[in-house]
Amino acid sequence: MKERILTSLLTVFVISGIQAQAPSPVPKLVVGLTIDQLRADYIEAFSALYGERGFKRLLKEGRIYTNAEYDFINVDRSSATASIYTGTTPYYNGIPSNRWMDRGSLRIIKSVDDQDFMGVYTSESSSAKLLRCSTLSDELKVATQGRAEVYSIAPTREMAILAAGHAANGAFWLNDETGKWAGTTYYGDCPLWVSNYNDKEGLDFRINNLEWLPYLPVTSYQYITTETKQLSFKHNFSDERLDKYKKFKTSPYINDEVNRLVNACLSNTQIGQDVAPDLLTLSYYAGNYDHKPNTEYAMEIQDMYVRLDNSIGDLLDLIDRKIGLRNTLFFITSTGYTDPEPVDPVKYKIPGGEFHIKRCAALLNMYLMALYGQGQYVETYYDRQIYLNHKLIEERK
Repeated sequence: MKERILTSLLTVFVISGIQAQAPSPVPKLVVGLTIDQLRADYIEAFSALYGERGFKRLLKEGRIYTNAEYDFINVDRSSATASIYTGTTPYYNGIPSNRWMDRGSLRIIKSVDDQDFMGVYTSESSSAKLLRCSTLSDELKVATQGRAEVYSIAPTREMAILAAGHAANGAFWLNDETGKWAGTTYYGDCPLWVSNYNDKEGLDFRINNLEWLPYLPVTSYQYITTETKQLSFKHNFSDERLDKYKKFKTSPYINDEVNRLVNACLSNTQIGQDVAPDLLTLSYYAGNYDHKPNTEYAMEIQDMYVRLDNSIGDLLDLIDRKIGLRNTLFFITSTGYTDPEPVDPVKYKIPGGEFHIKRCAALLNMYLMALYGQGQYVETYYDRQIYLNHKLIEERK
């Protein structure tokens, strides 16, 4: 497995009210936006393509923290989201990854799986049970004696649930198979406004007519990630019969879909309308389309950031109309990782290579057998972790 360190990958924007207006001492609404795979270097690299309502507004009116980092390795969307909303590391919050090996059963478990709670508009059974400490949303519920309204909306169920925590009013994510906004009975009954949205405005009614084409004239795009130029691109989701919703969730349109449900939430609930501060946790996507390398989809990644800039602007305008930005504390951060880049060509002579965990586990077991006798010293392996047979090691001293 090849890795490359990306500097300034994690940038945090915080905007509290508009400069010309004094913000409320206690915000009516806190909006936390976590953007999966957002790269700070790309924010700067593609800045010539942006309008004035998104990143440029944040840079002008917000406070920027450029040295933020995750204090642990192998960051992914689950561990990052849990860290943001608990304020601590996987050692304490219990979420090291999207999935991991359970030490007791030696079986793979997922970060939000829980068979005790039924899915809503999904067959997935989910909860925040494995999250071992309180979150920002939990503490807000306690501090307001339950009066605060807390909703979480994200493309993926891990980000939705881990941001919502244990005590939220609801967490919603886009179903990979149906395109409906899904949830879990862990947070109670599905709100009527979500059901109405699914039944009348759901993505499944529209996806076959959606196409992703360049937002700007193709001559506007630069080529920072590759020397190979694209003439244009076109992605039609109706062609993907089995995976069209998964593909959609890696396109910039997923961020607009999040905004649509945010509008439904603000229009049909009392969030941000009383003296008790409320919380809305949101997630966007800014990674590669269909998880392909940026060298292959050089124009798409630029268009992703152009459309992300528009989506952020739309979200700020929406909240300003419904609640007022002067009544809102708004923060944005990244999950701090990206899909791995392809191996560098040999001609560049850059030191690197691949680490094969399966070979490592086999060789380690052979070495230990040579020293201490026959036995299964390595019980199993997963990801980059090796699980040793502690009982056998103790017996052989």
